Amino acid sequence: MSEKRRHPHDTGTRSVRTTRRGSTTRAGATVTSLTGTGMARRVRLLRATRRARSQTLRTLGRARDWVMATVTGPGRAVACVAVLGPLLGLWLGWVEAIFMGVAALVFAGIAALFMIGRSVYSVELDLHSPRVVVGEDAPGAVLIRNPTRRRLMPESIEIPVGEGRAEFRLPSLAAGGEFRGEFRVPTVRRSVITVGPVRSVRQDPLHLLRRELMWTAGATLFVHPVTIPVPSTSTGLIRDLEGMPSGDLTESDISFHALREYVPGDDRRHIHWKSTARTGTMMVRQFEQTRRSQLLIALTCDSADYFSEEEFELAVSVAASLGVRAIRDGRDTTVLYSGEQPEYAASPPHAEHARSTSPSRLLDDLSGVGHSAASIGLQVLTRVSMTEVPDVSVAFLVCGSVPTLTQIRSAALAFPLGTEIVALVCNPGVVPTVRHVDNLTVLSIGYLDDLKNSLSRAAGK
Repeated sequence: MSEKRRHPHDTGTRSVRTTRRGSTTRAGATVTSLTGTGMARRVRLLRATRRARSQTLRTLGRARDWVMATVTGPGRAVACVAVLGPLLGLWLGWVEAIFMGVAALVFAGIAALFMIGRSVYSVELDLHSPRVVVGEDAPGAVLIRNPTRRRLMPESIEIPVGEGRAEFRLPSLAAGGEFRGEFRVPTVRRSVITVGPVRSVRQDPLHLLRRELMWTAGATLFVHPVTIPVPSTSTGLIRDLEGMPSGDLTESDISFHALREYVPGDDRRHIHWKSTARTGTMMVRQFEQTRRSQLLIALTCDSADYFSEEEFELAVSVAASLGVRAIRDGRDTTVLYSGEQPEYAASPPHAEHARSTSPSRLLDDLSGVGHSAASIGLQVLTRVSMTEVPDVSVAFLVCGSVPTLTQIRSAALAFPLGTEIVALVCNPGVVPTVRHVDNLTVLSIGYLDDLKNSLSRAAGK
């Protein structure tokens, strides 16, 4: 049989190809390898694009923040003139517009020169006392040092003080130099004032650019309400610390009641040995249960309960004076004031608690109390107070001159029988009076100094 001739390019069943380097690989493997390389390049390109886009967005965001924080309103106007002036001048042939654009560009360049460099300071903010009383002097100071080895350029120092601001012109400081500026915080009214943070301000003479740097945190100044010392001897309306006899007998208490015969189960520590030896029968002491006074001071902050701002300030001072005296006497004291109730709120009315752990904390909380038309009134406040302090023994209700005697009596009905209730009606300038209605005592206070005498008169009823 004759052998078949093969075509010179016929490879038969063997599918091989020769690479440039002389190695043979399968055609399918080559296609797969090329495809994998292309996918890897595509993934790397996609990741690089995402990184570049993210970096660009961050850069644009920082640039936008810098522009918003540094470029003032006039500076933005000058920037618009610098850009639009030459364009409009070339388009419309206005030489004046081109001149204005060039001038604006020059001004912007000069302003930018004042922003070059960054100052480094060591700054201390000092309030001589974080707590003062209305009308007292509240001095403060700021101390600025140059901790670097070079001279620092002049800048402005600003210290926000409540709604105002203290400003200082900081001169050029040599290496190690320092500057001290003193200021005073106005304390004409009761408030909580935030002082600071201290910031340095650098700006150009045309006020086109302004850069602020914060150096310290803010400090809080409490302007306390005016209070008067209420002696313990004038608090006769408050039950003694040892308590008053309740009529209920108990096995162990402070108030001794009588002796009785011993019964199984009695505490042997209460055996009265002298009576036992004299009578020949085991005798034990029996005591009468006493109450520990729970004092409540409720201050209404509803604007409808006060005729003027002066009435409300007098009411806060009265509540603060009573609270400070009770805390210093070591009594269980709760100080509540009206909470705000939104018009369409579904939550029940509530009262705010002023901290009564110490006089300073109580006065701190009362420094920021204000009246509002959205605050709950006197009658709602007494109901909420009874829920908050169910075991109250003495309740002081502090309000303005607007609530009538009938309304005050209606508010006092929220407390159970046996509770001593004292309503203090604050009406500046009125002659102080004392009225007794059942278990309710109504004191009219014209001045804060009347509080001491009025309590003494009410105690001698």
